[in-house]
Amino acid sequence: MYAIVAVSENWGIGKDNGLLFTIPEDMRFFREMTVGKTVIMGRKTLESFPGGKPLKNRRNIVISTQDDYSAEGIEIVSSPLKAVELVENLPPEEVFVIGGGEVYRALLPFCDKVFVTKVKKRPEADRYFPDLDSMPEWKLTEVGEEKEHEGLKFRFCVYDRI
Repeated sequence: MYAIVAVSENWGIGKDNGLLFTIPEDMRFFREMTVGKTVIMGRKTLESFPGGKPLKNRRNIVISTQDDYSAEGIEIVSSPLKAVELVENLPPEEVFVIGGGEVYRALLPFCDKVFVTKVKKRPEADRYFPDLDSMPEWKLTEVGEEKEHEGLKFRFCVYDRI
């Protein structure tokens, strides 16, 4: 499976159950990469979407430890390992881990590739993605050209498990 994330300079990904950045080109990239695929997320990530609704045109798997949790249009599992079991027969490029922080940390060992939008800014965050640059099993294999949106500079990068 793959992961996809937008991070700050210190690998921050969120604050108060919201994203740190809203960059239209990053949102387009996310949509292009995940439409028609399976996405795995935590309950809080689902609830942060408009209306708490699942992403359209994707299979939405939600990890929740709340026994009575339910929502229309999703498959609920009680643990990251159960999510892995649901997708173990799919090709890696068909499954994307999309957050939040706990889900990323739990499922990163199962990922082969991570698509990272690196934003040159360091806002306050309360959720972080693991620092792939400090992990010997990950290698930065692609670095896109620097882009800018409303003063925010960012690059699309790819990390591969080695």
